Amino acid sequence: MLKHRVMPTLLFKEVGLVKGVAFDSWRRVGAAMQTVKVYNMRQVDELVFLDIGATPNGTAPDFHQIDELADECFMPMTVGGGVRTIDDMRSLLSVGADKVAINSAAVENPALISQGAEQFGSQCITVSIDVKRSEAGSPEVVTHCGRHVTGKDPVAWAREVEQRGGGEILLGSVDRDGTMSGYDIEMTRAVTDAVGIPVIASGGAGSYQDMADAIEQGGADAVAAASIFHFTEMTPKAAKRYMAERGLPVRQ
Repeated sequence: MLKHRVMPTLLFKEVGLVKGVAFDSWRRVGAAMQTVKVYNMRQVDELVFLDIGATPNGTAPDFHQIDELADECFMPMTVGGGVRTIDDMRSLLSVGADKVAINSAAVENPALISQGAEQFGSQCITVSIDVKRSEAGSPEVVTHCGRHVTGKDPVAWAREVEQRGGGEILLGSVDRDGTMSGYDIEMTRAVTDAVGIPVIASGGAGSYQDMADAIEQGGADAVAAASIFHFTEMTPKAAKRYMAERGLPVRQ
């Protein structure tokens, strides 16, 4: 059985790290390099670094920045934001990213998933799926940092991602993002039941119990979180200890 991972998420915009609520109302929460160095000391399994301004602003990934962060990051790092082409993937992997996360570009050009998997291996390709519920409660895939509603069903899209060679799915709830009210367990369960690749639950973690619920009830293989680590005294190490005490296999 694969061990469950706890993955802090760093959201970068313009000059520093930010955190918001429902992909909006961003506030500064620190510097990227300093935060990476702190997580080096906190037994973090993996780090997710997303440049949330790149795609909406039409800019490419900051390869120089990722190069500098990777030199100091002693844990696997998934990098996303502004990735549009195979060359973008290649450049990120060459400067130290362990995995590349694609979202908007994958929806616009699904063949990019297959091309990336063929050239670099599925293990390097993480497809981020952001989901927002309509007024009627139906989940829909959104892109461009939640600005574009695609009309895609997240379960059907997750199946296609797997079929095209995606190695794992970073499944985010826009509605729960930054609320610390718990993950969208129903949506997580629907996706994990539909695919055989790892699913990382994201959006809404407010307690260690929320993380355990995402795994036990939602079927997630891993949990990603930001606000809980930025704004409380809770830590990834303590989260893993809590889950281990519940009998969940976690990385040590």
